Amino acid sequence: MVQLLKKATDQRIVRHEGTWEQFKLIQKGFEGYDGVRLFYYNGTIEILMPGEDHEFFKTIIGFLIELFLIEKGIEFIPAGSMTQERQGTASAQADESYWLGQKQLVPDISIEVVFTSGGSNKLERYKALGVPEVWFWEDGFFSLYHLQEQNYERIYRSELPGLTDLDIDLLSRCVVIAQTSRIEAVREFRQAILGKKQS
Repeated sequence: MVQLLKKATDQRIVRHEGTWEQFKLIQKGFEGYDGVRLFYYNGTIEILMPGEDHEFFKTIIGFLIELFLIEKGIEFIPAGSMTQERQGTASAQADESYWLGQKQLVPDISIEVVFTSGGSNKLERYKALGVPEVWFWEDGFFSLYHLQEQNYERIYRSELPGLTDLDIDLLSRCVVIAQTSRIEAVREFRQAILGKKQS
């Protein structure tokens, strides 16, 4: 069996003018390969092999968001990078995805760590899937988008029930701190969301 070697940086292959049928063949060919994420929208096929840095950030972001939800007593269902698909139109595997409260057709939020460009297709494919909110982590900051009627609008605080109280600046700061110390990042984040003074 062929093994994919994990690298520090992302490896990304993009093919334009691909068909849905070609995408499904590629998808089938990668069955059983953990760590490979596949995307399709409007004839563009993307194969992403996340590097170590990518996986570090996605794991820390997921951990902090889950910590926030737990501390606030908000029920959630993690979906990770499960395939979200609309037959013949779009397919995506976000880095982290969550349902808040009840499970619906698609997760309430999808989060992507961005190390390589992807253009407007990233939001367009999530719009085709009907994901209510999409967050991108890039260069130390979050960009949040909420689906309003037919288009995503840039927001600066989540509009999803359960996440409206999450301080995005605090989350960003603690993700950056985690590069040096995971313990310090979690301590600062937890103290802030519990409203305690730092010692």
